[in-house]
Amino acid sequence: MSPRKNVTYSANPTHAARSAHAKGDKMFRTYDTSAIQPKRSPLPAIVGLAVLVVALIIIVVSVLNFTRSCGATQMLPAGHEVEIVVAEGEGAKSIAKTLLDDGLIASTNEFTDRVSELGVEGNLQPGVYTLVGGQSVDEIITILQTPVAANTFTVPEGSTLLQTAEIVAAATQNRITVDAFTAAAGNASYYANDYSFLADAGEQSLEGFLFPKTYPFNDDSTAESIVRSMLDQFASETATVDWSYPESQGLSRYETMKLASIVEKESDEQHRATVSSVFYNRIAAGMPLQSDATVAYVVGHDPTPEDVQAYNDYNTYYVYGLGIPTPINSPSLACIQAVCKPETTNYYYFYFEPNGSGGMNYTFSETYENHQAAYE
Repeated sequence: MSPRKNVTYSANPTHAARSAHAKGDKMFRTYDTSAIQPKRSPLPAIVGLAVLVVALIIIVVSVLNFTRSCGATQMLPAGHEVEIVVAEGEGAKSIAKTLLDDGLIASTNEFTDRVSELGVEGNLQPGVYTLVGGQSVDEIITILQTPVAANTFTVPEGSTLLQTAEIVAAATQNRITVDAFTAAAGNASYYANDYSFLADAGEQSLEGFLFPKTYPFNDDSTAESIVRSMLDQFASETATVDWSYPESQGLSRYETMKLASIVEKESDEQHRATVSSVFYNRIAAGMPLQSDATVAYVVGHDPTPEDVQAYNDYNTYYVYGLGIPTPINSPSLACIQAVCKPETTNYYYFYFEPNGSGGMNYTFSETYENHQAAYE
């Protein structure tokens, strides 16, 4: 469609019921009046028992929580080493639990309170760290603020599976080769039992699901372990995404990811929701998406007129709707959110070009004639 972008009980004594009981008691004083006197209800006893049970539950839960926050069952012996992994964006509470589980700190509060006191939560770095039993909390905090760039790699938003494989290979000095990584990410069905969001991907590759982020690794990391860490990140990042809109439009989760990957390449930060609306409008109208980005995925460069005219399975000038085999990259969370909550427009076309300041100028049109005028 357009040039490819680079890269939530009465108390009243006269009440009839009370008068009847008083009269009955007097008239039948020498007789068995149990039938007309109020029976003692078992309700108070039941209520009392329920209150007792609830109180016991609260006490047990409180004790368990106190135990978890106040002490590890066994501290790591002094001088013994342990390796921990801090994920990108992981907070102090989560890190504290890891430290507690490994016997490095006596309580989670000991760590989180000190981090808060020092005001350094935002400085804790992702990576793989070797810590030693006997280190003080301050020593641990200092270590966790030291970047370990040599043991991390970063996957930019919009990266393809092949590009991700190349990044991993470079970071591991080819210990994990491009071929090994692409093979590990080559069949979504292998991981589908562990990651429900892959259900519709069948035996396609994991293109689109290797979430763009910074990841730690170590000498024991394998292609599969890295792939799983990226799928874990995707699950975490998209846990609160509302998929109801694309579902209402008849799109599966997999198709939604295909669309998000196209929007990743066809929009900038300001126009994601608008660009999304254009593609939804075209799908609803039975029009092909005509995205140059899908063609570029195959040819590896900005497509020429000849590239656009040549059929391939990813050419959305020929393939209607979201019938392309896979997403064309790993889109950002922002793009996933944009296709899940697009703008409401009557646009069917758009065009963008460099604005001379490093950004893009976008022109949206409702008719082909207006689109042609903008393009020319």
